[in-house]
Amino acid sequence: MIALSGVVRVPNENLTQAAEEADERASAKAGWKLLWSAIKEERRFIIYGQIVALGWSIGRVAIPLLVQQGIDRGIEKDGSLVVWTMLIVAAGVLSSVSLGLRRFVAFRNGRMIESRLRDRVFAHIQRLHFSFHDANATGDLMSRANTDLQNFQDVITMIPLTTGQFVLVAGAVIIMFLTQPVLALLALATLPLVNVLGRRFAQKLHPAIMGVQRESAQLATVVEETVAGVRVIKGFGAEGVRAKALRVEADDLRHESLTASLVRSRYLPAMEIAPNIGLIAVLAYGGHLVIEGDLTVGTLISFNIYVMLLIQPLRSMGMTVANAQRAAAAGVRISQLLAVEPRIVAPETPTSLPTTAPLGGVEFEHVDFAYPGHEGEPVLQDLTLSIQPGESVAFVGATGSGKTTLASLLPRFYDVDAGTVRLDGVDVRSLDPQALRRNVSIVFEDTFLFQASVFENIAFVDPAATEEQVRRAARLSGAEEFIDQLPNGYRTEVGERGLSLSGGQRQRLAIARSILADPRVLILDDATSAVDPTKEHEIRDALGEAMKSRTTIVIAHRPATIALADRVVLIDQGRVAAQGTHTELLASNDRYREVLAADVTDVTTADVGR
Repeated sequence: MIALSGVVRVPNENLTQAAEEADERASAKAGWKLLWSAIKEERRFIIYGQIVALGWSIGRVAIPLLVQQGIDRGIEKDGSLVVWTMLIVAAGVLSSVSLGLRRFVAFRNGRMIESRLRDRVFAHIQRLHFSFHDANATGDLMSRANTDLQNFQDVITMIPLTTGQFVLVAGAVIIMFLTQPVLALLALATLPLVNVLGRRFAQKLHPAIMGVQRESAQLATVVEETVAGVRVIKGFGAEGVRAKALRVEADDLRHESLTASLVRSRYLPAMEIAPNIGLIAVLAYGGHLVIEGDLTVGTLISFNIYVMLLIQPLRSMGMTVANAQRAAAAGVRISQLLAVEPRIVAPETPTSLPTTAPLGGVEFEHVDFAYPGHEGEPVLQDLTLSIQPGESVAFVGATGSGKTTLASLLPRFYDVDAGTVRLDGVDVRSLDPQALRRNVSIVFEDTFLFQASVFENIAFVDPAATEEQVRRAARLSGAEEFIDQLPNGYRTEVGERGLSLSGGQRQRLAIARSILADPRVLILDDATSAVDPTKEHEIRDALGEAMKSRTTIVIAHRPATIALADRVVLIDQGRVAAQGTHTELLASNDRYREVLAADVTDVTTADVGR
């Protein structure tokens, strides 16, 4: 694992706002530290890359010297041209072999660090709590986990390349000064200018690169939302609205990209032309020295070769600086993500759930809760409720009354602000969240299926499940009949998000997935809302069978589904307003009748045209 050094804690969970609020210098420092920690993690192979880069540099620096000796001695003096030619060939072979090894090690290091950091980022995203995902766009997270990591990979790849070029420049400069100081001074007079331009280039480019990456993330969010919501867009004929939103983000990205390009266009030409001025000076002054007999032809030629060798490394300095700044900017964005502390964490010594029956008892004791960022708008207030093991309870209430919120506190998607939630007498905050969620399964109203087969979706929580177990879960959820009618049965691919199936079919598969998990508590969050009314009785019958062996919480609107529960709890304004059977509450509670009448109207309206 890559160490957490360099990660500056960001209090604001909204990463876009956090980026705006963060101190720029501290953020940049965090980006560089994260890059350095990634390099240290792969330091052994980084060293290997430096060694082969040194071999490449030695070969390249030696060739002009050997050419000089070949001309001055092999041609003009002792005729040992063959010897010098073979030495030049040997230096060329060393340079070529080292070049190949250097590129392999460079790309290997870049990909390894990118892979490790991607695994870490992906794992961290999965660990983060629901409120974090509520506040951040999917496209932004995708950009940080892909584009920003690619920028990291680019700069790691360049390390041995840059080292080799640095050694080449240093070796060439030393040899030139030892050979002919005045000529070397003329050839290298522009180096300080290149250095100054490089520093200013880096200072100007960093904010522009940050802007490009920020706008790229926002553009990715628009694209992701458009693709995911294409049915809604087409259903409302709103293609123009989304096209306009895309144009706005694309224009912003173009503006930031042009700003970065303008910075490059100002500095890179000057950084490129500066070394060529040295070449002109070498030809002018060096040619004069050769004519006067103060310099050999071989030395002049070697100086020309050295200057030519220096042009490419000096020219690439701009690219190196740009990539380093891009990686630092990416490091800032990645470190912002890694800086978010998961709110829902396992205690150091988790408590184990009891294993002796009866199991599945649930208690909400004086619970207060408000969503993060909305602390002044409590959803639940001093709510107390007990559910016995094996009991089925329906939560009923108006929209926004807190039904789904209350159910979400049991698997600890959120932590209560005050009070306690217990499962089988154990405070859920003292349990390992993964162990807790293996015992509390929830079927959401918004059903999500993975792009896999029907079998794999049902067996998602237990990939080792047998075919009999999967078929039993499908049978209990009422999904078996339509699955058998699919082209490939249980091996049929459901497509992205399961959208090749109807809403009712997706919900039945989601119910089967939860039944296979065999939880102590099964939560059905309006799980029959997308089911055709003509088929609803089939799922109700199947649910009735599945509910017999476990505690079940049903969040429902339809009276027939509510009637499945042993007890109905009316939740109003964040509190338990009434309890009893469906029949009892219908007869005795005006508010219950009002809520149910409104829900029946909504459901009936939604069912029209199905």
